[in-house]
Amino acid sequence: MGGPSTRLRLRVIPGSGKPGIVGRYGDGWKLRVTAPPERGKANEATLDMLADTLGLAATNLRLVSGHGSRDKTVEVAGLTTAEAERRLTQ
Repeated sequence: MGGPSTRLRLRVIPGSGKPGIVGRYGDGWKLRVTAPPERGKANEATLDMLADTLGLAATNLRLVSGHGSRDKTVEVAGLTTAEAERRLTQ
C-alpha cells in the first residue's frame, strides 16, 4: 500500500526569536518557530521546519491533532520511526 509512516508528538513554542528543534520533550520533540500562533501560521511553520529537517516534501506531513494547541501530532509518510528519530537528532 503506502510504505513506511510514523507519527511524531511535538511541543511547539510559537513566536520564538530563534527557530529550531530544541530536542526531546518527554516521548516527543520540542520545536520553536518564529511564526505567531494565529490563523494557522505556527502550524504551517512547524510542518515546513519538519519537512526541511526530515528531508521530505511538505506534502508528506500532515497535522493530525493539536491544531489550536502547543501539543501536536504529525503524521510523516515515507519514513520509519527510527529513521525520523535519527534525522531529528542530527
